[in-house]
Amino acid sequence: MNFRSLLIGFLAGVILVSVVGWLMMPGLMLKEYQSPYGLEETVEKIKQNAIVEGWVVSSVSKLDESVKKHGGGELLPVRLINLCQAHHAFTILSEDGSKIVSVMMPCTISVYQKADGKTYIGAMNAGLLGKMFGGTIARVMGGDVARQQRKFISFVHE
Repeated sequence: MNFRSLLIGFLAGVILVSVVGWLMMPGLMLKEYQSPYGLEETVEKIKQNAIVEGWVVSSVSKLDESVKKHGGGELLPVRLINLCQAHHAFTILSEDGSKIVSVMMPCTISVYQKADGKTYIGAMNAGLLGKMFGGTIARVMGGDVARQQRKFISFVHE
């Protein structure tokens, strides 16, 4: 086997792995769970679970209503639950190199209905997100935040 064949095979492998990683990333980064409850009950359960874990529910936005009010069309219900945990936020934001993560603060969990009439929960994979950044962000997001987020939605069956 010559060097050219080896190089072509190596490059083809790198390209294949890159394409597969790119295609899989949304499914790894964003997680969706079907709720056994209706929309409002799901929102309330997440809020209560977050409060028990020491988080503050800063707001619940009705995204579907906002879209309609500002000229968009009629959507099925979409709620955005904005959550903050001051200790975690402080730990991350106290480092200048980590402040960029503020673009994703507060943590948001969405609850929405689909055309099938069922209620779903959308959440960011905090553990994977943390690993992508490394350092303090990895320690906080990949540790306590990921564990606590799982508790917020512990009533779903994966």
